[in-house]
Amino acid sequence: MIGLVGFDGDDTLWHSEGYYQVVHDEFERILGKYLDLADARVHDRLLATEKGNLRLFGYGAKGMTLSMIETAIELTGERIGAGDLHRLVELGKQVLAHPVELLPGIRAAVAAVAREFRIVLITKGDLFHQEAKVKRSGLADLFHRIEIVSEKDESTYRRLMAEFEIEASSFVMVGNSLRSDIAPVVQLGGWGVYMPYALTWAHERETEFAADDHRVETVEQASQIPGAISRIAARALDASRTPT
Repeated sequence: MIGLVGFDGDDTLWHSEGYYQVVHDEFERILGKYLDLADARVHDRLLATEKGNLRLFGYGAKGMTLSMIETAIELTGERIGAGDLHRLVELGKQVLAHPVELLPGIRAAVAAVAREFRIVLITKGDLFHQEAKVKRSGLADLFHRIEIVSEKDESTYRRLMAEFEIEASSFVMVGNSLRSDIAPVVQLGGWGVYMPYALTWAHERETEFAADDHRVETVEQASQIPGAISRIAARALDASRTPT
């Protein structure tokens, strides 16, 4: 039976990636004053820098801002002006201060799940920024526990399951990223509810895991989450009763 349900934060509970995309577009506009964007492959270079810096800066707006500055200096041959570097810093601050806008129907969906199961928020990124978003979301009171982690991988989920004293087969994770929210949990023997978001950072799309796995329910909107978890709970109960 299902003993714990985890929810992702960014682009599962509240909108996030759209704010980053606006900043990336402005970043390219700024660099367009110094170089040919097509020839420089600005988007690819920024992504490579962000990925290379993950182990140092982690996920989130601060790491993105430092990566934009580094990429801008490299691509312009150190010609970028101080004013434009300052503008990049301001763009990063804008992301950190953006309002928290919940996805339609998500509070009702989370509340419905919380009436049936223990639930935990598992979100990754900068500690201060994630704490602020959780507070501004108005959802904190619904969760049994809030976990802000540096990475979502098998070791992280394994630790959480051990702390909650549950087996992987009793855990469901709800999220918009196959790479971070669904694949590690399913590979450990758990279950996933995949709710794709309109925009996904390229790094999160780097996975060979398929959403049609039999341990995954795919939903299109928040109102479908409780039903998906109920179906998973029924399958998990049947599986527990089946002789091995």
